Amino acid sequence: MKIDLHTHSTVSDGTQPPAEVMGSAAQAGLDVVALTDHDTTAGWAEAAQAAARLGVSLVRGTEVSCQTEHGISVHLLSYLHDPHHEGLNQVMERARNSRLTRAQRMAELIGNDYPITWEMVQRHVADGATVGRPHLADALVSAGVVADRTEAFDTVLHPRSVYYVRHYAPDPVTAVRLVREAGGVPVMAHPLASLRGRVVGQEVFDTMIAARLGGLEIAHRDNPDAARAQLSEMAAQHNLIVTGSSDYHGAGKPNRLGENLTSVQSLRRIEAESSGVTPVLWA
Repeated sequence: MKIDLHTHSTVSDGTQPPAEVMGSAAQAGLDVVALTDHDTTAGWAEAAQAAARLGVSLVRGTEVSCQTEHGISVHLLSYLHDPHHEGLNQVMERARNSRLTRAQRMAELIGNDYPITWEMVQRHVADGATVGRPHLADALVSAGVVADRTEAFDTVLHPRSVYYVRHYAPDPVTAVRLVREAGGVPVMAHPLASLRGRVVGQEVFDTMIAARLGGLEIAHRDNPDAARAQLSEMAAQHNLIVTGSSDYHGAGKPNRLGENLTSVQSLRRIEAESSGVTPVLWA
């Protein structure tokens, strides 16, 4: 069984609507796919309809944006949580609103040196989508400033860039607890992806594990080989679920559906640890 537990649609920063992501998953030969847009569940209904039609099993999830007290970004995949949980929804709504004002400020700063305006950025954001740096990247590509999103993130949008602006995100320990309260299973996304920027130290892993972190996304193109070995040892020591995923964004990233996969055993553990309020939609 081919299982990919990390994809994005136009509901956040992917380039395909949820139904098209499901279509691409079917074409890629996936049996199970998770839709995990940033800080939102808005794509779940469309994805569920398409998945049922296409014969693809769907895991409904979200990628929750977090940040440590030292400003290090942490992404937490929440699988099968209750989409109506008030506490988790409040945190995600605050993060979405903060992303919007942050993107506006970054567009203003970038516009001082490059031919970019907020109106140009908005053209790349689907109605109701969670705004993020990828939309700024798309505007930079359209303006001819960079060749693609990768170049944009390596230069103008990099966390060490003079144009970078931080946004609100909950502490990862708080996010882990909220996901558990919502009946979901929290899995840390690309935990040691050092090419993206600073990564957390062992003390953050320890506090997240103590708060009932469920698993680690180990097989991910942004985790270096040495990091994967370290993460595998940590997972074995603490009996954490191990996942592998593509982090697919459509044309927004080179990541290919199914390039990394999750085992059936790991998916069954996610299913067993969830409350059952939001079940896996088996085809």
